[in-house]
Amino acid sequence: MSLASSSSSSPLTSSVSSSSSHAHVLSAYGWDGGWEAEFAAYAGQGLVPGRVVRVDRGQCDVVTADGVVRADTAFVTPHDPLRVICTGDWAAVETAGTPRYVRAYLPRRTAFVRSTSSTRSEGQILAANVDHAIIAVPLAVELDLGRIERFLALAWESGAQPLVVLTKADLVPDPVGLSYLVQDVETAAPGVQVLPVSATGGEGVDVLAAVVSGGTSVLLGTSGAGKSTLANALLGEDVMAVQATRDVDGKGRHTTTTRNLLALPGGGVLIDTPGLRGVGLWDAGAGVGQVFSEIEALAEDCRFHDCAHLAEPGCAVLAAIEDGALPQRRLDSYRKLLRENQRIVAKTDARLRSEILKDWKRKSAAGRAALEAKRGGRNR
Repeated sequence: MSLASSSSSSPLTSSVSSSSSHAHVLSAYGWDGGWEAEFAAYAGQGLVPGRVVRVDRGQCDVVTADGVVRADTAFVTPHDPLRVICTGDWAAVETAGTPRYVRAYLPRRTAFVRSTSSTRSEGQILAANVDHAIIAVPLAVELDLGRIERFLALAWESGAQPLVVLTKADLVPDPVGLSYLVQDVETAAPGVQVLPVSATGGEGVDVLAAVVSGGTSVLLGTSGAGKSTLANALLGEDVMAVQATRDVDGKGRHTTTTRNLLALPGGGVLIDTPGLRGVGLWDAGAGVGQVFSEIEALAEDCRFHDCAHLAEPGCAVLAAIEDGALPQRRLDSYRKLLRENQRIVAKTDARLRSEILKDWKRKSAAGRAALEAKRGGRNR
């Protein structure tokens, strides 16, 4: 007798039926065979899979095959702030009884983490299981390339593919002027697509929708960057509240106060986030290297493998600055982010902190000696 014609169902039949139901309903939120395999251990415990769409005050909203349920996170609230439940997580939910509980979450594929502004320098996870990190940069104010590089470092470190969206492009009606702004950002974002978009006029929205249709995207940026307007354009309706920005500095209040996960009508999932006032690095050494890949490529040709690019002879990075191939601003920004990242890492590693201090003293002494030697040669 076939499964289709059987009047009774075996545990295997129920399991197959349940998995098919979950796959059908949750596929719009990113459910796939990999997640199903990860969840197999929880299926026999009577738990159901779901994706966290919002977290607040110790509880979260989870979309399941039976709809959105409200669940308590008491069982997944460890002391480590990087291991708390987060928007974008895939969860194993106990739906029987009241209250409902999230019993566990599946191993994350990617995680967007920043340093908090607290003196303890803890990491804060903003979004999980993200494929694209959309960095919204408003053209209503002067470009801050250093801030863009900072966002990019965190995005690369997360494991997601960054994308810089220049919002409010309608405020720059001159095509030539707009192209120069795009080029400036492309210089600060090697290997990253830079897309000017006008959410109000519709320019570039279709291109962005095509990019994000194949996975989960997180929308990042400062207050007033136009994230909520951009989210509404992608959703095709006014789901997110929008507030006007101040003309004097282009800043706005936090329209979005929580991180929300939304399924897009054209495919894909979007996580909208509150405006970020501070974007501190958190163990993002690889991300910094990716943002400044041209500097790290040049460094391979320096005479000394531990060259600090200060005044050492045979420094390929300084040579590139002298001949105009590398802007001084890029090197300054590279040094700044490296120092910041080292400080964050060293705060949790006393041995590394001691090694960094010794290395800094050695390089400083070598740099001063090289500079004195160079000056002495000129005076002969």
